[in-house]
Formats: sequence, structure tokens, C-alpha cells
Amino acid sequence: MIRTQIQLTPEQARALRRLAAKKGKPVAELIRLSVDKLLQSEMVIDPAIQRKNALAAAGRLSGGPKDLSTEHDHYLAEAIEQ
Repeated sequence: MIRTQIQLTPEQARALRRLAAKKGKPVAELIRLSVDKLLQSEMVIDPAIQRKNALAAAGRLSGGPKDLSTEHDHYLAEAIEQ
């Protein structure tokens, strides 16, 4: 993990400490969970993870036209016209 420093208002710090005590979790864990939720909601994905997911998906689908990689524009136009 990477240590970082943040500044909170006194109200935020008090509320966060109360919530941490109520949930029985460290304040740092609540902050990490909050950051994760923000990143997910903004669709911020680490390029390395994105690449790994794309490689894992490649070739997993079977069927469909055999010339899709070269004729994708034709198939897209055809689908839009329908």
C-alpha cells in the first residue's frame, strides 16, 4: 500500500471516526472503500487491468461470421439499416 496524507474538515473527521467505530473498521479502510466506489462510478479503470480483461475475453466467443474482422463495417452498416 502507498501511504498518503489527506485533509478533512473537523466535521468529516469526527463523522468518519464515529462511522469507523460503529462498523468496527479502521478509518483508513473506510477511506479506501470510498475511493474504490468513486473510481468505479467514474469508470476509471487501470489500463493494465483493462488490457488483462481484454486479453482474457479475446477468442472466447464462437460462432458468427468468419470474416467479421475484415468486414466489420459492412456488418455494422447492415445492422444499423434494420
